[in-house]
Amino acid sequence: MLLLVILLLPFAAATVSAFLPGGSRDRPAAVAGIATLAALLLTITQFGAINAGIVPQVRYAWLPAFGLDIILRMDGLAWVFTVLVLGIGLLVLLYARYYMSRRDPVHRFYAYVMAFMGAMLGVVLSGNLIQLVVFWELTSATSFLLIGYWQQRNDARRGARMAFTVTTVGGLCLLAGMLLLGHIAGSYELEQVLASGKLIRAHDWYLPTLILVALGALTKSAQFPFHFWLPHAMAAPTPVSSYLHSATMVKAGIFLLIRLWPALAGTPEWSWILGTAGVCTLLLGSWFAIFQYDMKGLLAYSTISHLGLITVLISIGTPSSVVAAIFHTVNHAIFKASLFMAVGIVDHETGTRDMRVLRGLRRAMPHTAALAVVASAAMAGVPFMNGFLSKEMFFAETMVVGGSDNWWMSVAAFVMGLFSVIYSLRFISVFFGPLAHDLPEAPHEPPRWMRAPIECLVLLCILVGVLPERVVGDILAMATRAVLGRDAPAFDLAIWHGVNLPLLMSVFALAGGVACYLLLKKRFGLAQRDRVPILHHIKGAQLYETTMLGLSLGAAWLVRLAGTRRLQPQLQILMAAFVVVPLLLAGPLVPWLLPPPEGFDPLFALLWLVGAGCAVAAAYQAKYHRLAALALVGGTGLATCVTFLWLSAPDLALTQLMVETVTTVLILLGLRWLPPRFRPAHLFTRAPASTQLRRTRDVAIAVTGGLALAAFSYAVLSRPSVPSISGFFVERALREGGGANVVNVLLVDFRGFDTMGEITVLSAVALTVYALLRRFRPAPESIRIPMQQANDVDPAITQKPAQQATSGYLMIQAVYLRFLLPVMGVIAVYFFMRGHNLPGGGFVAGLIFATTLIVQYMVAGTDWVESHLRLRPHRWIGGGLLCACATGLGAWLFNYPFLTSHTAHVTLPLLGALHVPSAFVFDMGVFLVVVGTTMLILVALAHQSLRSRRVPPGLSRAAAVANIPPAKEIR
Repeated sequence: MLLLVILLLPFAAATVSAFLPGGSRDRPAAVAGIATLAALLLTITQFGAINAGIVPQVRYAWLPAFGLDIILRMDGLAWVFTVLVLGIGLLVLLYARYYMSRRDPVHRFYAYVMAFMGAMLGVVLSGNLIQLVVFWELTSATSFLLIGYWQQRNDARRGARMAFTVTTVGGLCLLAGMLLLGHIAGSYELEQVLASGKLIRAHDWYLPTLILVALGALTKSAQFPFHFWLPHAMAAPTPVSSYLHSATMVKAGIFLLIRLWPALAGTPEWSWILGTAGVCTLLLGSWFAIFQYDMKGLLAYSTISHLGLITVLISIGTPSSVVAAIFHTVNHAIFKASLFMAVGIVDHETGTRDMRVLRGLRRAMPHTAALAVVASAAMAGVPFMNGFLSKEMFFAETMVVGGSDNWWMSVAAFVMGLFSVIYSLRFISVFFGPLAHDLPEAPHEPPRWMRAPIECLVLLCILVGVLPERVVGDILAMATRAVLGRDAPAFDLAIWHGVNLPLLMSVFALAGGVACYLLLKKRFGLAQRDRVPILHHIKGAQLYETTMLGLSLGAAWLVRLAGTRRLQPQLQILMAAFVVVPLLLAGPLVPWLLPPPEGFDPLFALLWLVGAGCAVAAAYQAKYHRLAALALVGGTGLATCVTFLWLSAPDLALTQLMVETVTTVLILLGLRWLPPRFRPAHLFTRAPASTQLRRTRDVAIAVTGGLALAAFSYAVLSRPSVPSISGFFVERALREGGGANVVNVLLVDFRGFDTMGEITVLSAVALTVYALLRRFRPAPESIRIPMQQANDVDPAITQKPAQQATSGYLMIQAVYLRFLLPVMGVIAVYFFMRGHNLPGGGFVAGLIFATTLIVQYMVAGTDWVESHLRLRPHRWIGGGLLCACATGLGAWLFNYPFLTSHTAHVTLPLLGALHVPSAFVFDMGVFLVVVGTTMLILVALAHQSLRSRRVPPGLSRAAAVANIPPAKEIR
């Protein structure tokens, strides 16, 4: 339970911060800081148990039929990364309190940061592969929001899109890899997968699994050739850069590779794939970092280089390399977070990060300069700094694995160490020399507490560098045991190991780096350099933009080739597919395509002959009178309804009947939006030959497509070899679902999650329709009744007595029809209450009640209904979704899978024994959503019709609603 609290605290803080009023930095910062501090303290309390070999774990049922449970576990590796995420996150939150401007929506910033923190904790604590992928994708989504926080800037939007696209594509590859990995291991639980390493490495699918998992990790950790997105993510606020690119976002890929090391490592493919990507990344990143003039850009490329270093260590595949990889991951997070914060202070207090104009800052900012120099020394690998120890271990591991034959890896490691010294010197060069006086703002020290997070991190750099065994020895050993188990090697974190080759490599890298920096500064003018020599043509971002442009152009070409704004060609393609696809699937015509003579029922055939006649007549009438066409379409729907009754499906018949009723009314309101198609003078005019030919073609395509699809459907349903799953639900509906109505039990129990998704989509559609129509106004010529035409058809408009008679008749009719409201309400309640055992249910009851309200709208107008009923469709929709979700969450409270249904039997004094299933609450949610969505769409259409329609003088609004459009303006 403690792990769940740790995971949920950031999400809770994100929710609270999002709803805090803007304009204040203190309240959201306090909420986020308190939640993070609490989670960090809870994590620290687990150190003793985890160090003793205990792995805290919680499990919640999720999809037990598929072997998927929500599992949270914290071993040594997860503990280290959790402390990094929470510890550095806490310092970043304090730093952001002083960095962010009051003009920014700071509450939104803290909400994004805390949501990202929770997503990262989900990745670290997940004990299930699919669950890990879910949180993995959540980190991509929240990082997109953080990188694009300053959405008014083009570079922020571009960087956010680029990061999101690359990492999401990698996430899809990771999902496929995890599915293969779980299939090979026989389980998606992390512990069993890690224990199945030999089985996985010996499987035929090992290589594709490794490639897919590696793609997910390499894209997230910005490894070659996917490294280009990280520098563009520097458009985010500096606290975001400090957090995402030191301890969280880019470290997710590193964590994944270390986590899956027991399952995937130890093969040549592992070493070559990761080793090649890592070596290219560390060399390119360090070389590009030397020639950056933006301080954050330099740190971005240095981050890429150090991530490549860690990837190389992981690829080596020896136990000692895992120790070095974990150690350098921790060290890099500490000094890189402090460096980003130092850059943020420089930018905040001087107004620029351009190293071409910055110089001499130590004179105005001595404390910040000292902190930045120490952190840069750790990044360069200077002795007595934490970076020196892990980089020396890196040199030693490349020598061990390479030996005398593969010396190229040691050379690459030495070159990277040389380059790191160069760009570290370039970074601190802004603090030396004469003070610049042409800066946007006069440089000065930041507020005391803005500098405090950097001081804490720099102090850690020194403590780990001077007292490594005491500070991180036990922590590193605990994390290593979590990955390697019994194979965990003994290691020595002493500062001095004697004079050896790794030490000499470190010394020569430092000395050579200083010499090369002085040479490059004199030769290339690093202070004014804005172009990378030799490799300047390697631009991954340009390749990405070219690829995205090619995809956009290709999509536009396909749209021009196969798409059209006209509905008729689209329907032609669709109906042609109905002809071709069933024939391709069914193959040659066989006897079972035709109905057997012994099963032929003339009455049933006559029913569908009537339905087909209605369909053909509707197509014909659509040319002249849309209202008649709509009535004929309703006849086809009634034929379908009777068919369901014929085939003993009363639930479907009820649903079909009510859907036909509601749809007819909604389409009637929609017809008011359409312009007239034909004038009366053209009704009996013979159409041109081309028009007749087009109509004949359309009829042929429609009839052929319908017949082909009907024949294919009949063939599939009538084949005896097709297995049916109906027996499964019939046998278990009453026993496991607590209801005799199999259809209703299927919808609210066995497939309750699908139903909840459907009502969610239905709600989204209704809200979208309402949002589109509430501000849209149709063209005047398409919505107004021409007064002269109206006078020609309806003399009641021009004759006042007839007007009064018509209006009075409609009002009397409206009074009588209002009595239908309680009656239909009782009928809706009746069908709702019986739905679990007899035909009915929430969907049918919702349609019945919605029809009742529709009748009130038709006879009394929207104003009367809203003033008397006070219907609020949005609240109905929200209440329905809450009821449906509450049912699922209620099952969770009792440790059952989401939306598990339970039945209780209670005895009441007057009513007697009652059987009350929990699905009743879920069905109530369906009822509320159906009523709310139907009425919301109706309100959107009806209001537009009434507001936009010019009502003739003397005619009541209710009469205008009920009045049939004039025949001369056929719609």
